[in-house]
Amino acid sequence: MENIEKTALVTGASRGIGRAIALALASKGFAVALNYAGSHDAAEAVKKEIEAAGGKAFTVQGDVSKSEDVDRVFKAVKDEFGGLDVLVNNAGINRDALLIRMKESNWDDVIATDLKSDFLTTKAAAAIMMRKRKGSIINISSVVGIMGNIGQANYAAAKAGVIGLTKACAKEMAARNIRVNAVAPGFIETAMTDGIPEKIREGMISSIPMGRMGQPEDVAKAVCFLASDDSSYITGQVLVVDGGLVM
Repeated sequence: MENIEKTALVTGASRGIGRAIALALASKGFAVALNYAGSHDAAEAVKKEIEAAGGKAFTVQGDVSKSEDVDRVFKAVKDEFGGLDVLVNNAGINRDALLIRMKESNWDDVIATDLKSDFLTTKAAAAIMMRKRKGSIINISSVVGIMGNIGQANYAAAKAGVIGLTKACAKEMAARNIRVNAVAPGFIETAMTDGIPEKIREGMISSIPMGRMGQPEDVAKAVCFLASDDSSYITGQVLVVDGGLVM
């Protein structure tokens, strides 16, 4: 174990917003643990990109909706880093369908990956951070958790739950100098949005006052702010990154 100054764990770090967050934190001097569920090659590619830029990173597989996997992930983090300064709960999935057609398994899978995982990892991170009496936990929610969306009852419920979890944990952990905040992205250009038909995409963009979709790096910059001492008096907040979609 090396003597590493700043450390971060990013869940779902192999692609999209998670990848951008991991790269941004590494550029700010964080050694980054890159969690992934199944995309080993993609996670390794992020690791190599960080190392090529002079940073430090390692990959750790685990389904963070399962407590035994979370235990293993955090053991790896402690073994590698000795502690943890920042946790970014980014892992998430969607299983879209109108409520009347939604399968129970689609509800359960989204709630497990998008909400239960944050409970498990936050609990594990808090146990480490409380000993140091300092830390920052950043949960990736969504504007869908604020305003809802047709065909995403499961996703909206999970992401609204993330906001509630964030605020409750912020109140519980403030006395130990552990800050807990959320970032709520709007429509962001990722592989998940690449398959949206052009007509629907145009309609989405027309509803955004700034007239464009966001980039993963826009979300990553917000996360870096909440991970830094520049936000040392901010906790329990939801930072919306959406081009003005929700006001």
